[in-house]
Amino acid sequence: MKAHFSFRSSISVLALCGTLLLSAGLVAQPKDAEDRAAIKLVKQGQKLNSEGKQSEAIALYQQALQMEPNLFDAHLAMGISLDLQGNYSEARGHFEKAIGAASGDQQQLALRAMAVSYAFESKASEAEKYEKQVFDARAASQDFSGAGEIANEMGRIALESGDLDGAYRWYQVGYQTALRKPSLEDNYKYLWEFRWAHAQARIAARRGDADEAKKEVDAAKAALDKAKNPQQEKFFPYLTGYVAFYLGDYKTAIADLQKADQNDPFILALLGEAYEKSGEKDQAMDCYRKVMTFNNHNPGNAFARPLARKKLG
Repeated sequence: MKAHFSFRSSISVLALCGTLLLSAGLVAQPKDAEDRAAIKLVKQGQKLNSEGKQSEAIALYQQALQMEPNLFDAHLAMGISLDLQGNYSEARGHFEKAIGAASGDQQQLALRAMAVSYAFESKASEAEKYEKQVFDARAASQDFSGAGEIANEMGRIALESGDLDGAYRWYQVGYQTALRKPSLEDNYKYLWEFRWAHAQARIAARRGDADEAKKEVDAAKAALDKAKNPQQEKFFPYLTGYVAFYLGDYKTAIADLQKADQNDPFILALLGEAYEKSGEKDQAMDCYRKVMTFNNHNPGNAFARPLARKKLG
Protein backbone atom coordinates (compact mmCIF):
# COMPACT_ATOMS: atom_id res chain seq x y z
CA MET A 1 0.00 0.00 0.00
CA LYS A 2 1.12 3.56 -0.51
CA ALA A 3 1.43 4.78 3.04
CA HIS A 4 2.77 3.04 6.11
CA PHE A 5 4.00 4.31 9.33
CA SER A 6 6.85 5.95 11.06
CA PHE A 7 6.89 7.80 14.12
CA ARG A 8 8.77 10.29 13.22
CA SER A 9 9.02 10.95 13.05
CA SER A 10 8.36 9.72 14.21
CA ILE A 11 10.24 10.83 15.81
CA SER A 12 9.95 14.06 15.79
CA VAL A 13 7.74 13.38 15.82
CA LEU A 14 9.43 12.07 17.62
CA ALA A 15 7.32 14.54 17.98
CA LEU A 16 7.60 12.01 18.33
CA CYS A 17 8.90 12.89 20.94
CA GLY A 18 7.68 15.97 21.56
CA THR A 19 4.88 15.92 19.13
CA LEU A 20 2.05 18.45 19.63
CA LEU A 21 -1.36 16.77 19.83
CA LEU A 22 -3.63 19.05 17.90
CA SER A 23 -6.69 17.19 18.98
CA ALA A 24 -8.41 18.22 22.05
CA GLY A 25 -7.11 21.23 23.87
CA LEU A 26 -8.54 24.65 23.45
CA VAL A 27 -6.21 27.49 22.84
CA ALA A 28 -5.94 29.45 26.08
CA GLN A 29 -8.66 32.06 26.27
CA PRO A 30 -8.68 35.33 28.18
CA LYS A 31 -10.41 34.90 31.52
CA ASP A 32 -13.37 37.04 30.46
CA ALA A 33 -13.87 34.76 27.45
CA GLU A 34 -14.25 31.58 29.48
CA ASP A 35 -17.86 32.36 30.41
CA ARG A 36 -19.00 32.90 26.81
CA ALA A 37 -21.68 30.42 25.80
CA ALA A 38 -19.93 29.55 22.54
CA ILE A 39 -16.67 28.73 24.32
CA LYS A 40 -18.53 26.49 26.77
CA LEU A 41 -20.11 24.63 23.87
CA VAL A 42 -16.71 24.08 22.25
CA LYS A 43 -15.29 22.72 25.49
CA GLN A 44 -18.21 20.33 25.83
CA GLY A 45 -17.72 19.26 22.23
CA GLN A 46 -14.03 18.61 22.75
CA LYS A 47 -14.83 16.29 25.64
CA LEU A 48 -17.24 14.37 23.44
CA ASN A 49 -14.66 14.23 20.65
CA SER A 50 -12.09 12.75 23.03
CA GLU A 51 -14.64 10.02 23.83
CA GLY A 52 -15.06 9.18 20.16
CA LYS A 53 -18.45 10.91 19.85
CA GLN A 54 -17.59 13.04 16.85
CA SER A 55 -21.16 13.53 15.60
CA GLU A 56 -22.33 14.82 18.96
CA ALA A 57 -19.29 17.09 19.20
CA ILE A 58 -19.94 18.52 15.73
CA ALA A 59 -23.52 19.39 16.70
CA LEU A 60 -22.20 21.49 19.58
CA TYR A 61 -19.59 23.18 17.40
CA GLN A 62 -22.32 24.10 14.95
CA GLN A 63 -24.27 25.75 17.75
CA ALA A 64 -21.17 27.65 18.82
CA LEU A 65 -20.60 28.90 15.27
CA GLN A 66 -24.18 30.09 15.03
CA MET A 67 -23.39 32.31 18.02
CA GLU A 68 -19.91 33.35 16.89
CA PRO A 69 -19.31 32.57 13.18
CA ASN A 70 -15.60 33.49 13.31
CA LEU A 71 -14.73 31.68 16.54
CA PHE A 72 -11.26 30.20 16.08
CA ASP A 73 -11.72 27.43 18.64
CA ALA A 74 -14.95 26.21 17.08
CA HIS A 75 -13.53 26.04 13.55
CA LEU A 76 -10.38 24.26 14.71
CA ALA A 77 -12.33 21.75 16.80
CA MET A 78 -14.86 21.20 14.01
CA GLY A 79 -12.08 20.43 11.54
CA ILE A 80 -10.53 17.92 13.92
CA SER A 81 -13.77 16.02 14.46
CA LEU A 82 -14.54 16.00 10.74
CA ASP A 83 -11.09 14.60 9.96
CA LEU A 84 -11.59 11.83 12.50
CA GLN A 85 -14.88 11.00 10.79
CA GLY A 86 -13.13 10.88 7.41
CA ASN A 87 -14.75 14.06 6.04
CA TYR A 88 -11.46 15.61 5.00
CA SER A 89 -12.56 18.20 2.45
CA GLU A 90 -15.17 19.63 4.81
CA ALA A 91 -12.63 19.62 7.63
CA ARG A 92 -10.19 21.68 5.59
CA GLY A 93 -12.84 24.31 4.99
CA HIS A 94 -12.99 24.86 8.73
CA PHE A 95 -9.22 24.83 9.10
CA GLU A 96 -9.02 27.57 6.48
CA LYS A 97 -11.45 29.63 8.54
CA ALA A 98 -9.43 28.90 11.68
CA ILE A 99 -6.28 30.13 9.95
CA GLY A 100 -8.10 33.30 8.93
CA ALA A 101 -9.39 33.90 12.46
CA ALA A 102 -6.14 32.98 14.22
CA SER A 103 -4.04 35.36 16.24
CA GLY A 104 -0.63 34.87 17.83
CA ASP A 105 0.27 31.26 18.55
CA GLN A 106 -3.09 30.14 17.19
CA GLN A 107 -1.73 30.59 13.67
CA GLN A 108 0.82 27.81 13.94
CA LEU A 109 -1.70 25.50 15.58
CA ALA A 110 -4.15 25.98 12.72
CA LEU A 111 -1.48 25.58 10.04
CA ARG A 112 -0.31 22.31 11.56
CA ALA A 113 -3.88 21.07 11.82
CA MET A 114 -4.32 21.73 8.12
CA ALA A 115 -1.12 19.82 7.34
CA VAL A 116 -2.33 16.86 9.40
CA SER A 117 -5.64 16.95 7.53
CA TYR A 118 -3.77 16.41 4.28
CA ALA A 119 -1.75 13.63 5.93
CA PHE A 120 -5.00 11.70 6.45
CA GLU A 121 -5.09 11.37 2.66
CA SER A 122 -1.31 10.96 2.23
CA LYS A 123 -1.09 14.27 0.35
CA ALA A 124 2.40 15.27 1.43
CA SER A 125 2.89 18.02 -1.13
CA GLU A 126 -0.21 19.82 0.14
CA ALA A 127 0.73 19.31 3.79
CA GLU A 128 4.17 20.79 3.06
CA LYS A 129 2.65 24.16 2.10
CA TYR A 130 1.42 24.59 5.66
CA GLU A 131 4.24 22.93 7.59
CA LYS A 132 6.76 25.11 5.77
CA GLN A 133 5.03 28.26 7.01
CA VAL A 134 5.41 27.06 10.59
CA PHE A 135 9.01 26.00 9.99
CA ASP A 136 9.90 29.38 8.47
CA ALA A 137 8.27 31.28 11.33
CA ARG A 138 10.15 29.32 13.98
CA ALA A 139 13.45 29.55 12.17
CA ALA A 140 12.99 33.31 11.73
CA SER A 141 12.45 33.69 15.49
CA GLN A 142 15.58 31.56 16.07
CA ASP A 143 13.58 28.76 17.70
CA PHE A 144 15.85 26.26 16.02
CA SER A 145 14.80 23.28 18.10
CA GLY A 146 11.12 23.98 17.43
CA ALA A 147 11.82 24.49 13.73
CA GLY A 148 13.71 21.18 13.66
CA GLU A 149 10.73 19.38 15.16
CA ILE A 150 8.42 20.82 12.50
CA ALA A 151 10.83 19.70 9.78
CA ASN A 152 10.83 16.21 11.28
CA GLU A 153 7.05 16.28 11.44
CA MET A 154 6.97 17.07 7.73
CA GLY A 155 9.57 14.38 7.11
CA ARG A 156 7.33 11.84 8.71
CA ILE A 157 4.30 12.92 6.69
CA ALA A 158 6.37 12.61 3.51
CA LEU A 159 7.75 9.20 4.48
CA GLU A 160 4.39 7.67 5.33
CA SER A 161 2.90 9.18 2.17
CA GLY A 162 5.53 7.34 0.13
CA ASP A 163 7.72 10.34 -0.75
CA LEU A 164 11.07 8.94 0.39
CA ASP A 165 13.20 11.66 -1.19
CA GLY A 166 11.08 14.37 0.39
CA ALA A 167 11.29 12.59 3.73
CA TYR A 168 15.10 12.48 3.59
CA ARG A 169 15.27 16.14 2.65
CA TRP A 170 13.03 17.30 5.48
CA TYR A 171 14.62 15.09 8.12
CA GLN A 172 18.05 16.39 7.10
CA VAL A 173 16.78 19.97 7.33
CA GLY A 174 15.39 19.18 10.79
CA TYR A 175 18.72 17.83 12.00
CA GLN A 176 20.77 20.68 10.54
CA THR A 177 18.36 23.34 11.81
CA ALA A 178 18.21 21.95 15.35
CA LEU A 179 22.00 22.06 15.56
CA ARG A 180 21.95 25.81 14.85
CA LYS A 181 20.86 26.31 18.44
CA PRO A 182 23.51 28.28 20.34
CA SER A 183 25.41 26.60 23.17
CA LEU A 184 24.60 22.99 22.30
CA GLU A 185 24.60 20.66 25.29
CA ASP A 186 25.97 17.16 24.61
CA ASN A 187 22.66 15.50 25.49
CA TYR A 188 20.80 17.75 23.07
CA LYS A 189 23.28 17.02 20.29
CA TYR A 190 23.05 13.25 20.86
CA LEU A 191 19.25 13.45 20.91
CA TRP A 192 19.20 14.97 17.46
CA GLU A 193 21.81 12.48 16.23
CA PHE A 194 19.45 9.75 17.42
CA ARG A 195 16.53 11.30 15.58
CA TRP A 196 18.50 11.72 12.36
CA ALA A 197 19.82 8.14 12.41
CA HIS A 198 16.33 6.91 13.32
CA ALA A 199 14.90 8.64 10.27
CA GLN A 200 17.63 7.40 7.93
CA ALA A 201 17.15 3.81 9.11
CA ARG A 202 13.43 3.95 8.39
CA ILE A 203 13.98 5.49 4.98
CA ALA A 204 16.59 2.84 4.12
CA ALA A 205 14.21 0.08 5.19
CA ARG A 206 11.50 1.53 2.97
CA ARG A 207 13.98 1.44 0.10
CA GLY A 208 14.76 -2.22 0.87
CA ASP A 209 18.40 -1.45 1.73
CA ALA A 210 19.00 -3.81 4.65
CA ASP A 211 22.70 -2.99 5.09
CA GLU A 212 22.12 0.77 5.26
CA ALA A 213 19.17 0.31 7.58
CA LYS A 214 21.24 -1.81 9.98
CA LYS A 215 24.08 0.72 9.94
CA GLU A 216 21.70 3.53 10.87
CA VAL A 217 19.96 1.43 13.54
CA ASP A 218 23.37 0.90 15.15
CA ALA A 219 24.10 4.62 14.89
CA ALA A 220 20.74 5.42 16.48
CA LYS A 221 21.44 3.06 19.39
CA ALA A 222 24.89 4.59 19.97
CA ALA A 223 23.44 8.12 20.01
CA LEU A 224 20.58 7.06 22.27
CA ASP A 225 23.01 5.58 24.79
CA LYS A 226 25.01 8.80 24.82
CA ALA A 227 21.91 11.03 25.08
CA LYS A 228 20.92 9.49 28.43
CA ASN A 229 17.29 10.43 27.78
CA PRO A 230 14.94 7.74 29.14
CA GLN A 231 11.94 9.35 27.43
CA GLN A 232 13.42 8.49 24.05
CA GLU A 233 14.06 4.81 24.78
CA LYS A 234 10.54 3.78 23.76
CA PHE A 235 11.30 4.91 20.23
CA PHE A 236 14.04 2.32 19.74
CA PRO A 237 11.87 -0.84 19.64
CA TYR A 238 9.55 1.14 17.40
CA LEU A 239 12.53 1.71 15.10
CA THR A 240 13.70 -1.90 15.04
CA GLY A 241 10.14 -3.11 14.57
CA TYR A 242 9.56 -0.66 11.73
CA VAL A 243 12.78 -1.68 9.99
CA ALA A 244 12.02 -5.39 10.42
CA PHE A 245 8.53 -4.93 9.00
CA TYR A 246 9.69 -3.21 5.83
CA LEU A 247 12.48 -5.72 5.34
CA GLY A 248 9.96 -8.57 5.53
CA ASP A 249 10.92 -10.01 8.94
CA TYR A 250 7.42 -9.99 10.42
CA LYS A 251 8.24 -12.21 13.41
CA THR A 252 10.86 -9.73 14.63
CA ALA A 253 8.58 -6.81 13.78
CA ILE A 254 5.84 -8.22 16.02
CA ALA A 255 8.23 -8.93 18.88
CA ASP A 256 9.78 -5.46 18.78
CA LEU A 257 6.58 -3.49 18.17
CA GLN A 258 5.02 -5.20 21.18
CA LYS A 259 7.78 -3.56 23.26
CA ALA A 260 7.05 -0.12 21.81
CA ASP A 261 4.46 2.39 23.01
CA GLN A 262 1.09 0.64 22.96
CA ASN A 263 -0.66 3.98 23.36
CA ASP A 264 0.55 5.06 19.95
CA PRO A 265 -2.07 4.32 17.25
CA PHE A 266 0.57 4.35 14.53
CA ILE A 267 2.55 1.59 16.23
CA LEU A 268 -0.63 -0.42 16.80
CA ALA A 269 -1.54 -0.09 13.12
CA LEU A 270 1.91 -1.23 12.05
CA LEU A 271 1.70 -4.11 14.51
CA GLY A 272 -1.66 -5.04 13.01
CA GLU A 273 -0.13 -5.16 9.55
CA ALA A 274 2.71 -7.34 10.82
CA TYR A 275 0.17 -9.74 12.30
CA GLU A 276 -1.70 -9.81 8.99
CA LYS A 277 1.48 -10.57 7.08
CA SER A 278 2.07 -13.45 9.52
CA GLY A 279 -1.42 -14.86 8.97
CA GLU A 280 -2.66 -13.88 12.43
CA LYS A 281 -5.81 -12.06 11.39
CA ASP A 282 -7.58 -12.08 14.77
CA GLN A 283 -4.65 -10.31 16.46
CA ALA A 284 -4.49 -7.87 13.55
CA MET A 285 -8.17 -6.99 13.91
CA ASP A 286 -7.68 -6.42 17.64
CA CYS A 287 -4.95 -3.90 16.85
CA TYR A 288 -7.11 -2.09 14.31
CA ARG A 289 -10.02 -1.89 16.75
CA LYS A 290 -7.69 -0.36 19.34
CA VAL A 291 -6.52 2.21 16.79
CA MET A 292 -10.09 3.40 16.35
CA THR A 293 -10.31 4.25 20.06
CA PHE A 294 -7.74 7.03 19.65
CA ASN A 295 -9.06 10.48 18.82
CA ASN A 296 -5.82 12.41 18.49
CA HIS A 297 -5.26 14.74 15.57
CA ASN A 298 -1.59 14.23 14.77
CA PRO A 299 0.53 12.66 12.01
CA GLY A 300 0.60 9.21 13.59
CA ASN A 301 -3.15 8.89 13.84
CA ALA A 302 -3.57 10.51 10.43
CA PHE A 303 -1.99 7.39 8.91
CA ALA A 304 -3.22 4.82 11.41
CA ARG A 305 -6.93 5.67 11.55
CA PRO A 306 -7.76 5.52 7.82
CA LEU A 307 -5.93 2.19 7.55
CA ALA A 308 -7.74 0.74 10.57
CA ARG A 309 -11.12 1.96 9.29
CA LYS A 310 -10.47 0.32 5.92
CA LYS A 311 -9.32 -2.96 7.47
CA LEU A 312 -12.35 -3.12 9.75
CA GLY A 313 -14.70 -2.45 6.85
